[in-house]
Amino acid sequence: MLITQTAARPGQRARLALILGSLSAFGALTIDMYLPAMPGMADELHTGALPVQLTLTVFVVGLAVGQVIVGPLSDAWGRRRPLLAGMALYVAGSLWCALAPTVGWLLAGRVLQSLGAAAGTVLARAVVRDLFEGIAMTRFFSSLMVVNGVAPIVAPVIGGQLLTFTTWRAVFVVLAAVGATLLVAVVFTLPESLPPPRRTPAHPRGTLRTFRTLGADQRYLRHVAAAALMFAAVFAYISGSSFVLQDAYGLSAQQFSVVFGLNGLGIVMFGQVNGLLVGRVADEHRLLRISLTVAVLGSAGVLACGLFGLPLPLLLCCLFPLVSMLGIVLANATSLALAGHASAAGAASSLQGLLQFLVGSLAAAAMSLSGHVTTTAMGATMVVCATAALAVLVVRRPRPAAR
Repeated sequence: MLITQTAARPGQRARLALILGSLSAFGALTIDMYLPAMPGMADELHTGALPVQLTLTVFVVGLAVGQVIVGPLSDAWGRRRPLLAGMALYVAGSLWCALAPTVGWLLAGRVLQSLGAAAGTVLARAVVRDLFEGIAMTRFFSSLMVVNGVAPIVAPVIGGQLLTFTTWRAVFVVLAAVGATLLVAVVFTLPESLPPPRRTPAHPRGTLRTFRTLGADQRYLRHVAAAALMFAAVFAYISGSSFVLQDAYGLSAQQFSVVFGLNGLGIVMFGQVNGLLVGRVADEHRLLRISLTVAVLGSAGVLACGLFGLPLPLLLCCLFPLVSMLGIVLANATSLALAGHASAAGAASSLQGLLQFLVGSLAAAAMSLSGHVTTTAMGATMVVCATAALAVLVVRRPRPAAR
């Protein structure tokens, strides 16, 4: 059974958005839910902050590599089979993490978990490209921001509340349950979106040829790079905020989860604003430029808070616009990047995911090189990434002069 443009019907569209939004939010959900527990994990596993933060970096790298594997395979086999296999692997990896006796075992479990989550992340985008085009695709990506934004709102709150009566291990049990629930939902409610006539043979040379074609497409690379760098700016906040806000500013795990959730609410709000504005008030290109400019200003404010020791309210006022702009940037940049690659949506989506999470993990690693995450280090990383994202978008290579 195939799903087609009938997904545009309101009821079917809402169900599709809920499922695909949940799948695309797997990475954020798996990262954000255990953020409040990171300081406690270091204590229980008798290790420092850096090895615990490494569990985040390992997950992100695995998420990136897994997408490069799953994306091209889905162009050949369809979206459904790789998605089901990935979901099953995610459940197994989550249970492994819950039972890990040492940080080494935890790292291994995070690798399995990340490879499984990669399937949901990359294939959600590919399915959207299978079904929609143009402004309709951009608006549907904006609708996914509801679930993508709810994930960072709900996840740290759940994680923080679990810590009031149990240990960090319960967080991974809950993640396994969420993965199992979505696995069942995919089995019974998400048919195949890529019909056999549109599939491409699975061959290493063909896959490399596809990636070379994508690498030569300056329009695709520009939008993918802008999305990756903006994600890196927000990922610096994701990976460092628990230490900055809890250790440096003295917030409890529960207070941190509330702050984290409010910033996630901004992603929801501005993702929906983007859906209302695109095609009516402004096009994707203009909305991208405006949102990245706001992100640069917000990141500069975070850096100033670190350099001059400004109080918490000012820091939070700068973080909110920076994080919120992710809802606009990802929706528009992803739509523009995938627009010209309908026949290789899986590969195009996977390369976007690879760059997005690799750049994010590099930003997180650079921020923590000193072994201790500070507000200044977090702000500096955000400024570099957000400014680079805007520069990649607006600075174009000059065309060669005609002879």
